[in-house]
Amino acid sequence: MKFETMKTNFRFTALFVATAMTWCVPALHAADALAKKPNIIFILADDLGIGNVGCYGADNFKTPNIDKLAQSGTRFEHCYAAPLCGPSRALLLTGRYAYRTGMTGNDSGPLVKPENETMIPKILKPAGYVTAMCGKWSQLPMQPSDFGFDEYLRFNGSGKYWNTQTGNKSYTRNGDDVPLKDGEYLPDTMQKFVVDFIERHKDQPFYIHYAISHVHAEILPTPDTAPGTTDQFKIYQDNVAYMDKLVGKLLAELDRLKLRDNTLIVFAGDNGTAQGYAARCTINGGKALSGKKGEMLECGALVPCMVSWAGKVPAGKVTPSLISFADFLPTFAEVSGAKIPSNLVIDGKTFAPQLLGKSEAWPRDWIFVELGRHWYDREMNWKLNESAEFFDMKNAPYAEPLVATNTQNQAAIAGRAHLQEVLNQLNPAGGIMDPGDGSGRHANNVKRAAKKAAKKNKGGSTTPDKSETENGPND
Repeated sequence: MKFETMKTNFRFTALFVATAMTWCVPALHAADALAKKPNIIFILADDLGIGNVGCYGADNFKTPNIDKLAQSGTRFEHCYAAPLCGPSRALLLTGRYAYRTGMTGNDSGPLVKPENETMIPKILKPAGYVTAMCGKWSQLPMQPSDFGFDEYLRFNGSGKYWNTQTGNKSYTRNGDDVPLKDGEYLPDTMQKFVVDFIERHKDQPFYIHYAISHVHAEILPTPDTAPGTTDQFKIYQDNVAYMDKLVGKLLAELDRLKLRDNTLIVFAGDNGTAQGYAARCTINGGKALSGKKGEMLECGALVPCMVSWAGKVPAGKVTPSLISFADFLPTFAEVSGAKIPSNLVIDGKTFAPQLLGKSEAWPRDWIFVELGRHWYDREMNWKLNESAEFFDMKNAPYAEPLVATNTQNQAAIAGRAHLQEVLNQLNPAGGIMDPGDGSGRHANNVKRAAKKAAKKNKGGSTTPDKSETENGPND
């Protein structure tokens, strides 16, 4: 009897162990699969054009950490955002053109609503991601949490650094207002938030939208600026250098935490260089660039962009292929295994296979750029805008001359026909039109500029003041 009891207990124990193994194996497989999903960090600089970045040939700026990041992955020569920050950020986070979302300018944020638009965090969340937003959010409505971010730290307006600035006495962290202390440098506080988030979530896939302050006006001395420095351009250079330093420190933290090999890192500007500094942001030995922030010329929307993912994205690659800010949402979805809802109209095209070296054929032969009531479609050699003006882009980003309407150049004729066909299909005029003056600028900044122009026309001072050489507080 005792022997039979022992056999029964043995069978029970074996059954329990086998059952436990059956339960545990799928769980282990699931955890293993989850661990293989890449972390994603998008570092979004403010008002940083290609003329500010060393690896793009900048004459007056040194960015060794950003250059090193570019060398570790793929650098894009033709990445296009929108020419202003609000439309640019909406394009990036939704993957949809402005005439669909309504974010045609910096005053159009209220049209973007959680019930109408699905941003990147909500795409990634079902795939197991924890998400954070850090930095600038002011042109977009509500709070980052309303659009799916699990945690956030945001400041009001643009270009916030010290509490001596108007409207920069506090920042918001997960719904709570936190005082910005005397001597506290907000970019350092933001960096600490990001690093803390990474440390707390290092064992699960995370996505961080890191919208840094640099280098939007008001351009102020950094903690590294030499005491007594008064040269404004030198202080501007210091801001670029400090931004680069923060990028380097973040990469070092990822290395320390042994996360670099499984982290896809994007660094990009949100639009071209701002008025007042653009003229000195030359490249390749003094070559001036065509366009700047707020303009529909090339360097209004052409931005520096690089993607690094150790062991996955080929290192040292530079590509002339066209990409749009709309393309990041579907690309992130593909590399993470996330699914885009079938009823969601996305204008972006994934470039994950090309990024990972699995395909040579890039998904775009044209890009679309919109701001206010202006837009254009651009392929590699030509550009066509809403007024049917046609530009030769072969010497961009330095020049983009108009092509005569009666040209006999067959390549130009074919290029115009192709771009017109694309614009006809997109039909931006049939979408949500900009409600402002058509420029996309904040109304208060437009009024300020008009007032100053009127003053000059009446014989007032022609010396530009700070508000004319820099951007308004909301642009």
